[in-house]
Amino acid sequence: MVNLGIDEIPYNWLEEIINLSAERIVVVDRDGVITYINEAYCEFLGTTMEKAVRRPVQDVIENTRMHIVIKTGQAEIAAVQHINGSEMIANRFPLIVKGELVGAVGTVMFRNPEELHVYKSKIQHIVDELKYYKTKVERELKSKYSFDTLIGRSSSFLTVKGLAERISGSQSNVLLLGESGTGKELFAHAIHTNSPRALFPFIAINCASIPEHLLESELFGYEDGAFTGAKKGGKKGQFQLANRGSIFLDEIGDMPLAMQSKLLRVLQEKEIQAIGGHKSIPVDVRIIAATHRDLEKMVEEGKFRQDLYYRLNVIKIEIPPLRNRIDDIELLSKKLLEKLEGRFYRKAISISPEVIERLQFHTWPGNIRELENVLERAINVLDGNRIELSHLPLYLRDNGTEDPAKSAIETRSSKQGEVRIQPLKETLTKVEKEAIQHALNKVGGNKQEAAKLLEIGKTSFYEKCKLYDIK
Repeated sequence: MVNLGIDEIPYNWLEEIINLSAERIVVVDRDGVITYINEAYCEFLGTTMEKAVRRPVQDVIENTRMHIVIKTGQAEIAAVQHINGSEMIANRFPLIVKGELVGAVGTVMFRNPEELHVYKSKIQHIVDELKYYKTKVERELKSKYSFDTLIGRSSSFLTVKGLAERISGSQSNVLLLGESGTGKELFAHAIHTNSPRALFPFIAINCASIPEHLLESELFGYEDGAFTGAKKGGKKGQFQLANRGSIFLDEIGDMPLAMQSKLLRVLQEKEIQAIGGHKSIPVDVRIIAATHRDLEKMVEEGKFRQDLYYRLNVIKIEIPPLRNRIDDIELLSKKLLEKLEGRFYRKAISISPEVIERLQFHTWPGNIRELENVLERAINVLDGNRIELSHLPLYLRDNGTEDPAKSAIETRSSKQGEVRIQPLKETLTKVEKEAIQHALNKVGGNKQEAAKLLEIGKTSFYEKCKLYDIK
């Protein structure tokens, strides 16, 4: 194969190549006199090459700045230039040969408004798509909730909310504990929003939802060619993206032990290393971790690193379950209904007092998430603007009509419809657990008050709570 140098291409070829290009080109010498201008530019200006060449550029091109670029030696990129009633995009470059400024070259695009319109129509969908994804990324990297959006008036909730608000200005790591559906992620958002890091990214990662073999690359990123199928140019990890902000590691108790070791290094050294990379990258990130698991028990069983646990457990916040926030159920229900009204295009939906009473009686194993699901189900079957008992799921309607003592003693076989008497020990255990939970609900989670209400000793009460795994 023969490679031709630029000096071996015939002059008339070069001239035709320039004329076929999308841009209109002019070249001037160090005195600002035109030495070359292509036919396309002449056609747009309404002149000819013979009339334009060897004339000062200011006399041929309206609003030109070519003579100024020769004096300053500074390029002017993507400048708007008004020529012949059209707004043109002009690029002007000093022409330097062997270190000496010998002139300048200028180009313009779009010789008429129609040409500009055609160009814009071709790229507009790309621009719109880029704007969409940019907005989407910016929105996802910001916290969505503040402490004002955390609703509740029970003493147990207000105590926890107050603690979270006080420590939000700290740089220390936070460990949020609580059952599923209690609002741990909302607390994480609020802590970030109220912190000095609020102007920087907030990134949430669910450690349980990402496959183990992908978790490291998701957190720390990877270099170009790090593994088969790796994105060209590599990819930044979430820790890099969260730099100077906060990263929320939800379900930290589900993180594999191998990844726990690598996370510990990040906490200790304040730096990460991408997969396939050979240099350490410093990061400044505050970690807010959350789990519904008993991490202390997992540490004892060797399922969670003790050193990592203590690194995360600098500030521990235990979010109370809904069954210990009985006074908040009415307030939460009304707030959730406002949210659901927008989703279902409904207005002014109310809840009957009987429904509120029934909701307060339930123990809510699914917490606030379950409450929202119950209300959403009620709206779907609602024939008016008021939620009544008939709109509740069957298990909630039955829960309020059955005698708790009777339901603890008897269970029904789904196959034969027969009633089976439970063993006395099992019945007493169930009744005792329900009595403790009911007492805690009544006093907003205060264990000392609940013990007094049940007329048993404080030590005995705490032992029973531990036995029945009541937080």
